[in-house]
Amino acid sequence: MSKWFKKEVKKITDPVDFGTAEKTPVSKNITENIIGLKSRFGNSFDILYKEISLKGNKALFVMDDGMCNNMQVICQVIGPVMFAPDMPKEPSKQADYIRDRVTTGADQSQTYDLDEAITDVLSGLIVLFIDGVDFCLEFGVQGFPKRSIDDAQTEVQERGSHEGFTESFKDNVALLRRRVRSPIMKCETLTVGKTSKTRICVCYMSDRASPETVDNVKARLKKAKIDMVLGSGYISPFLDTQNTSFFSGVGTTERPDVACAEMAEGRVVLLTDGTPFALIVPYLFVENFQSMDDYNYRPYYAVFIRALKFISFLISVFFPGIYVAVCTFHQEVLPSSMLYDMAVQESMTPFPVMVEAIFIHFLYEVMREAGLRMPKAVGHAVSIVGALVIGDAAVTAGLIAAPMIIVVAMTAISSFVVSQLYQPVSVLRFLFMIIGGITGFYGIVLGFGVLLVNICAINPYGVPYTSSISPFTPGSVRDTVLRLGWRRLGRRELNIGKMKR
Repeated sequence: MSKWFKKEVKKITDPVDFGTAEKTPVSKNITENIIGLKSRFGNSFDILYKEISLKGNKALFVMDDGMCNNMQVICQVIGPVMFAPDMPKEPSKQADYIRDRVTTGADQSQTYDLDEAITDVLSGLIVLFIDGVDFCLEFGVQGFPKRSIDDAQTEVQERGSHEGFTESFKDNVALLRRRVRSPIMKCETLTVGKTSKTRICVCYMSDRASPETVDNVKARLKKAKIDMVLGSGYISPFLDTQNTSFFSGVGTTERPDVACAEMAEGRVVLLTDGTPFALIVPYLFVENFQSMDDYNYRPYYAVFIRALKFISFLISVFFPGIYVAVCTFHQEVLPSSMLYDMAVQESMTPFPVMVEAIFIHFLYEVMREAGLRMPKAVGHAVSIVGALVIGDAAVTAGLIAAPMIIVVAMTAISSFVVSQLYQPVSVLRFLFMIIGGITGFYGIVLGFGVLLVNICAINPYGVPYTSSISPFTPGSVRDTVLRLGWRRLGRRELNIGKMKR
């Protein structure tokens, strides 16, 4: 039975194998190339074909109108090629002459694979086919619409940079290059997605990142069997080494300064074309409680803020469950006056405390999701109306006790202090409410132990998820809960590779 169950689960969870597509070579006969292109592109109106004659030889330009800069196409490619002096008559010499002496752009290449040429056309390159040549020339003239660089929307900082990643692949790499003007920062590209053919840029510092980690990341991306990649979250499961935990060893950031700081500690940063979020591997648990502003504040205040975040995390996960456990099983831990007031309030409600807690927290999640997905003009209004009107009406009608509203408010505010962990926190909160309502403090303590074991079991790319607290690393503890001054942090003693088991 166990083997059958594992086999069935493996069928469901294993990625689909798309197989290996055969490559189609570029033909020397330009007519065959035209037939191959039009059979793949069909009647797509944005694909433009321009046939010209080069000393009696047929030639064809192919481009995607929406992905190219028309001015660059005319001034750098088509115009110089059509009016080039001393053009040879032999096709192979024409290709070499155009590549070496005619076109002025720096982004030039050639390919013998027709499918690769099609992908490059759809990426914003203009491709030139010449009759009698078994390869095509490619010229970078990208000019597709893109969003300008703006402040990060999800990682707001007080004293940090006001530049965030955008959906433009090259702009994101440029933001990293502006901050790390050193050749040790490597940026290598891979293509993931059978249909989308999305470019992934693997960024790391060659003298700090572990070669094993870099190779492992590249191997996982190359083996990723996925049809479409439309965001960084599509490839995150393929990079995560522990998929059975609430927590992940793959982090995200929208800020280039954070990405550079992570690379300086030996991590690998992945930029996905079309999304403003970068992935970070390996990612540690304590990094969820750190921000870029911590390094701009005085050390004593940074320590205070980090301690505040750890306490807020514990409140957001355990406080509702502890409240349910106290009201259900452990009333003796409360002072007599408080116990009497809470007993009066709870006696006026028709539901048990656990059901009441689950209901009001579920209602809060509904209002949060509604406020998040609604248009901005009405999103805040939905949240305010839900919090004030529904909350007050529920207490007045006797459906919810007033202390429960206070618990929900404290939990909700605390969960936003560590926004990176909101997803696991929102689910764990409900689990501990159920555990506290059924087994009391004993179940909560046991559940906390199981959760702690689960966190300690995560070992992304050979680095313990709980480093540098467990196992304890003296050299890196200076930047965990503590945060020493830059006289010590500037010595570059912290490297993720030193934390490997």
